[in-house]
Amino acid sequence: MGERIRIRAGPVSLEAELLETPTARAVAAALPLESRARTWGEEVYFEVPVEAGLEPGAREVMEPGDIAFWSEGRCIAIGYGRTPVSRGDEIRLAAPCNVFARALGDVRALAAVRPGDPVRVERA
Repeated sequence: MGERIRIRAGPVSLEAELLETPTARAVAAALPLESRARTWGEEVYFEVPVEAGLEPGAREVMEPGDIAFWSEGRCIAIGYGRTPVSRGDEIRLAAPCNVFARALGDVRALAAVRPGDPVRVERA
């Protein structure tokens, strides 16, 4: 897709590029989105009014910068380090998720986000 989005979560602003996936199209169609941040270990996630089933290639272990959608919980999830289910230093989410975007900045900045912080996802 090449379309860019901006995710503002509390004090953090992160740009990302949407991938060519059905989930990316569903998220883009729903923009702008507003929510409240939740955290789980070194992961920020937030509920959005988007529906997308699991895609081929959905996975639990993420690469730094992957932005994922958790179908079951209808949440965007961004891991930036270890979670309670990580093995070693991997970024492991709680369940398989669709990777739909790649962050253009350092996702470790998300460490500054606190539960309840406002989140806004919009076109960049």
